[in-house]
Amino acid sequence: MLVYRLSPDRIVLLHTEVPPPLEGKGLAAKLTRTALDFARAYHLRVVPWCPYASSFLRKHREYHDLLSAEDLQKILSK
Repeated sequence: MLVYRLSPDRIVLLHTEVPPPLEGKGLAAKLTRTALDFARAYHLRVVPWCPYASSFLRKHREYHDLLSAEDLQKILSK
């Protein structure tokens, strides 16, 4: 499950959760990647409030362009 808030110019990623029996199978990454690809397709800024989304974005430079300069600096400084 990926909880988000959508507005005309941004998507805020609030929470990512996978049921315990399905953990470790890459489902959270797939959910996050799908949300980021959606943001790119619709020209939305991404605001990563979710710790998992922040961690994912830190590791995946190909999505850094979806972040504001301030949010990018925040996730890279962790």
